[in-house]
Amino acid sequence: MKVPSWLRISPSHSESGPHSGLGRLIRRTISPLFSSLSILLLTLPSPAAERISFTYGLFERLIPIASLETFAREGRIDEELAPYLENSSSEEIEAMRAILLSQAELSHVTLSQFLYSSLGEVLLQYTGELIQTDSRLSGFSALRSSIVLAAADEEGLTILNVLHHFPTRTVRVNGVRALQVVGAFTQLLHQTEQMVALIEEQSSREAATAPPVDFTQLPDLRQPGSLRWQAETLRLYDTSRDRRFEADLYSPQGQIDAPVPVVVISHGLGSDRVSFSDLAKHLASHGFAVAVLEHPGSDIDQMQSLIKGMADEVVEPREFIDRPQDVSFLLDELHHRNTNTAGQDLFDLQRVGVVGHSLGGYAALALVGAEFDFERLEYACTFEGGLNLVNFSLPMQCMALEEERAAYAYLRDDRVKAIFTMNPTISGMFGPNALAPIQVPVMMIAGSHDPVAPALLEQIRPFTWLQGIDKYLILIHGGTHIYSVAETSFEGALSLPPELAGPDPALAREYLKVSSLAFMQTYVANQEEYRPFLNASYTQSISQPPLRLDLVSTLPSSENALVE
Repeated sequence: MKVPSWLRISPSHSESGPHSGLGRLIRRTISPLFSSLSILLLTLPSPAAERISFTYGLFERLIPIASLETFAREGRIDEELAPYLENSSSEEIEAMRAILLSQAELSHVTLSQFLYSSLGEVLLQYTGELIQTDSRLSGFSALRSSIVLAAADEEGLTILNVLHHFPTRTVRVNGVRALQVVGAFTQLLHQTEQMVALIEEQSSREAATAPPVDFTQLPDLRQPGSLRWQAETLRLYDTSRDRRFEADLYSPQGQIDAPVPVVVISHGLGSDRVSFSDLAKHLASHGFAVAVLEHPGSDIDQMQSLIKGMADEVVEPREFIDRPQDVSFLLDELHHRNTNTAGQDLFDLQRVGVVGHSLGGYAALALVGAEFDFERLEYACTFEGGLNLVNFSLPMQCMALEEERAAYAYLRDDRVKAIFTMNPTISGMFGPNALAPIQVPVMMIAGSHDPVAPALLEQIRPFTWLQGIDKYLILIHGGTHIYSVAETSFEGALSLPPELAGPDPALAREYLKVSSLAFMQTYVANQEEYRPFLNASYTQSISQPPLRLDLVSTLPSSENALVE
């Protein structure tokens, strides 16, 4: 499978010197990420068979693998390794030992299927520029084989085991590239800390200046509504695209005024229509007709097919077009139901909201007029533009370039009046010029500890690009990218540790129910009495450890944190 030309690593024309605080960086970024997601984090700090050669111009340093193994297994630092750790604290040293020995419970079959997909090959192509063979060639093939062999070995997939299976005596680390990656991680950490502090300040300011509200006298949005609901599965077929897909429709029952407002939910990559069924039921009990889509080509079945060798991709590139079109086709189907129903319409298609998670968040924005910035995305898909392992959602976004550009011009649907996006992955595809024209109300949810779609890059900066009056950003302190481990659990799947779902996924989902209900009632159902809930003072009233909340409706510029 050939890596597309737009994803090949372009030569670097800049060099960055060593950065201080490397141990702190490992402890705060690489270690948590390693324990939660990426194969590439196994490879970044781990190239060699007998020795590691770190080269930076004419400078070269060698580290014997035997020294690393003695250090990891026994805690003993020999004379070969001592110079590299002399400025590290005992806490940092123990963290590095843990990283070397941490085992990722990933099937070698699953890894092999992923690493032969376009997305896997893109990541290997990039990493091969950092980690090279003895003869200074790309480590692309060597990394793939050593990772798969290590996963199949009894010891399992650890950094040390990957080193043992690397097929050359010496592995050369491109020091210029490696230090640029370290620098990018350091910069992201620093800027994120700055922006989190700024959001906290702004949220407190907005809460203090808001009219006082006694929320104990208002409805408790955490509780189900008074309405019953009825569920049915819609089996849809769009002949124009030859595409079959399904949606679960939750319709409120009882004393309601028809037609009812509509909310459509679009799941994230590798998930399904069940993953947000609790959110759908909550909204339906409060009077919304809620349709939860399942997108073939980027759903849980696509992941299973990849693992079984029946699919070649983690996500089909066509999904960037099909997902928003799935929403529009579903709305067309609800329109047909209205016309085929005697008497009053069942669904109010002039009051439609869309909820989207991750890749579904992209679809929501495309539906309300965000336009692709292809020049921006092409640049983002180079090392200098951002494809440097700091933002794990970016390689997936780059796959959108494989489709014909003209097809992206017809994704907008004017029936959608408001969108609620959770951890959207958009920064490469939609820049300031793409998001500025959006005028419908937008709420973005970000997790401060999201290892897949970093909050600063994928939600906070994009939020500042929105120019509409009605926009909100909710930051979940300690929140991650996935709101339930069960969302991505299926037979043969990647085994994701509970840490990826954050310290309290149940609490995070409660926050999603409350915030989406207040937002949709205000802007889709046009119930003004819910507007007080869209305020920092309300989020503070329901915020609790271990996941604190901050809401802002505007964000003062911070030159250092918001710089591209």
